[in-house]
Amino acid sequence: MTAVSAPDSPLLHTRDARGVHTLTLNTPGAYNVLSEAMLGALQQALDEVARDNAARVVVVGAAGKAFCAGHNLKEMRAQPELAYYQRLFAQCSRMMLAIQNLSVPVIARVQGLATAAGCQLVAQCDLAVAAEGASFGVNGIDVGLFCATPSVPLVRNMAPKQAMEMLLTGEFIGAAEAQARGLVNRVVPANDLDAEVERLVAAILAKPREAVAMGKALFYRQRETGIEAAYQLAGQTMACNMAHEVAQEGVLAFIEKRPPAWRRADTGGDA
Repeated sequence: MTAVSAPDSPLLHTRDARGVHTLTLNTPGAYNVLSEAMLGALQQALDEVARDNAARVVVVGAAGKAFCAGHNLKEMRAQPELAYYQRLFAQCSRMMLAIQNLSVPVIARVQGLATAAGCQLVAQCDLAVAAEGASFGVNGIDVGLFCATPSVPLVRNMAPKQAMEMLLTGEFIGAAEAQARGLVNRVVPANDLDAEVERLVAAILAKPREAVAMGKALFYRQRETGIEAAYQLAGQTMACNMAHEVAQEGVLAFIEKRPPAWRRADTGGDA
């Protein structure tokens, strides 16, 4: 395991020999809020992953009892200017979109409270694994601030009326309910959280990087288009994927009843 960030950084960034990047929000005393420093550190880390041609998976976790309590309200209150708020939320939106734009899957490892922009971070990740005691909310409305930016990925994770109820009431849901609503994939006892994340990571690493990258890009692009355009885009993506050597080898291996000899891209050196 190679450390990429300094140990006193608000975000700890490590990379293992498999190309798995782990980003750990590291301000537990402040409930890992998305301060300007945290947003900058996350953006820098995601940019580094994007430049790593041997990257395979990103895991986003947090230190302490809370996963992330959203934006730093003290910072926001200290600069009550529209221009500042516009810059802040634009910075946050760039970071959230960077997660989607990565060619590798991003998994949220949620061990505790995820609220407001912290819940947004979970919703923005491609996959999420939560401990049984984790809770989720978009409770900005409690202080008169509708969680507008968190609503963007939230309504793309769960049914509209379920998302709207959370946004309008500020009420929290537990991990089991979050799974039932589609916000997280798996819920396990806290002691099993790392093992469950690793099982998901291992399942992704067993697949060819090229197909995963094509699939992730297609998944999000087709979601935002009409159905006819989505099918055209999906058909073109499948054709390109099928013409690629990893699919050619995979299909041949299936026909010959043997394991595929994937051309692995996850054996590169440390970043």
